[in-house]
Amino acid sequence: MRELIPASWAPVLAAETDQPYFASLEAFLAKERAEQQVFPPADEVFAALDATAYQDVKVVLLGQDPYHDDGQAHGMCFSVRPGVRVPPSLRNMYKELDEDLGVAPVGHGYLKAWADRGVLLLNTVLTVRAHQPASHKDQGWEKLTDAVIRAVNARDTPAVFVLWGAHAKKKTKLIDASKHAIVAGAHPSPLSAKLFFGSRPFSAVNDALKGFGQEPIDWRLPDQV
Repeated sequence: MRELIPASWAPVLAAETDQPYFASLEAFLAKERAEQQVFPPADEVFAALDATAYQDVKVVLLGQDPYHDDGQAHGMCFSVRPGVRVPPSLRNMYKELDEDLGVAPVGHGYLKAWADRGVLLLNTVLTVRAHQPASHKDQGWEKLTDAVIRAVNARDTPAVFVLWGAHAKKKTKLIDASKHAIVAGAHPSPLSAKLFFGSRPFSAVNDALKGFGQEPIDWRLPDQV
């Protein structure tokens, strides 16, 4: 699995892939894939890192678990493959984006255009057994994705960390808030959407980037993918 880590990230994660937990994670995943259906496919597990190189990260948008239904997950948090119905949390994100910045919702949920512009769409757990949410929790992924967060935190170039919900907010301790910006708030899930709506996270991200002297994110998505 380590050979699938993209070239820009391999050096900064090398110390992790040499640790015993990573070998245990590899063994767990090999067994799971042999006996169960696992999402996303192996070649898309590190899709977020592949789409947003280490040196190009401007924003870290943190999710939790990959989507667990057929054909949804492709390795980027909140994003689904073209042709798949837009999930509820993402619909709420689109609604807030429209209210916040006047960016009209599109009819798909494929967010790679954000990743291409420097938004690292990182889940804290990168695989899941089909139809069993959180089934790959506490198998080692969290240690690796914490290392990704630490690696971005360690750069000289500041970034914006978007932490929605209690799970994501726990990662605050990994971030030097004197150098980087943290945009924290309620999760866009229907369970907490009332608190999410009106939080204006997208303009907050762009304001922080402008404060760093960086170009803001163009949050518009192509109509067709």
